[in-house]
Amino acid sequence: MANSKRTLFLKRRMRVRNKLRAVNSGRMRLSVHRSNKNISVQLIDDVNGVTLASASTLEKALGVVGQNNIEAAKKVGAAIAERAKAAGVETAYFDRGGFLFHGKVKAVADAAREAGLKV
Repeated sequence: MANSKRTLFLKRRMRVRNKLRAVNSGRMRLSVHRSNKNISVQLIDDVNGVTLASASTLEKALGVVGQNNIEAAKKVGAAIAERAKAAGVETAYFDRGGFLFHGKVKAVADAAREAGLKV
């Protein structure tokens, strides 16, 4: 039986997450989710199971509501870096989920790096 696109995506996501767990040394995880309409990013403490900070294109404060392009991704990346610094986090692992590291996902990571977060 052929695997569906969703099944392959979930396998890819778990493969990435398990590799991050294997090398985790107390660092936070910067998790990205991209849908057809929005981009959201969370800074997660896996040890305590708590989300420390988040940013999304659904937030009116970022001025990119409903946009799903690279410019919106850059703003979300910069916002999560600022919020991470406010939460006292300097470094994090980048969890791309099942998404390929290019386009909007890469723009989020690059913007977070430019804003001072070591990803």
